[in-house]
Amino acid sequence: MVFLTHEQVDQLAQACAPYDTLVRVLAYTGIRWGEAAALRVGRVDLERRRLSINEATSEVGGKVIFGTPKTHKCRVVSFPAFLAGPLTELIAGRGPDELLFTAPGGGVLRNTNFRSRVFEHAKANLGLGALRIHDLRHTAASLAVAAGANVKVVQRMRGHASAAITLDVHTGLFANDLDSVAERLDAAAAQSRADSLRTADVLTLAEARSKRASQGADLHKRMVGPVGLEPTTYGLIERPKPVGRVCDSLFRAWFVDGG
Repeated sequence: MVFLTHEQVDQLAQACAPYDTLVRVLAYTGIRWGEAAALRVGRVDLERRRLSINEATSEVGGKVIFGTPKTHKCRVVSFPAFLAGPLTELIAGRGPDELLFTAPGGGVLRNTNFRSRVFEHAKANLGLGALRIHDLRHTAASLAVAAGANVKVVQRMRGHASAAITLDVHTGLFANDLDSVAERLDAAAAQSRADSLRTADVLTLAEARSKRASQGADLHKRMVGPVGLEPTTYGLIERPKPVGRVCDSLFRAWFVDGG
């Protein structure tokens, strides 16, 4: 089982031209060879970026037979946006019932012919001697998992009957999930602790502000008299008013001004 990188897929696709779009579809959607060979123009949804997998080809006794997919269930798979352009060019001016990928003469594209005439030469030139066409299907799963896809998504891509089969086939691809989950849990716990500390700091600041405001209000109450419009100025003693009539100016000056 061989898994290609994005760069290797691109190199292989270019080496397999004019079947570069076919190679990229196999490597990024995970559909089987027979499903790609049976794919019709009308089952390509460019707007939603979907492929409807309803048929598959197989070769029996040198003859190509059309039937249902391997699990006898139809499915819909998505393709990345960068494939929309090449697929648009590929289906331009063609009828909905025509095959999307065809042999040079226009007939059904056979696995044996493609492998011997195109694929073997391309992989040899790239030093990928152990690579099989079916490994492009495994590559799709590998790239999807690396992009964050879970086992259910990979199951739908590959058309497995159950997620258990997907895990059995690709258990190694999900081995790193244990570390990833632990790392995400650690990050989430750290974020939660940081949020709690920030909340505590905000509450402490609010309480301090409230306390200062309360102290200010109490001080204001002590400085302002309880009645009248003018505040009472504490600490000043009113001068006593003279009582009765004081005739002696010296005494008056002493009593009034000196007091």
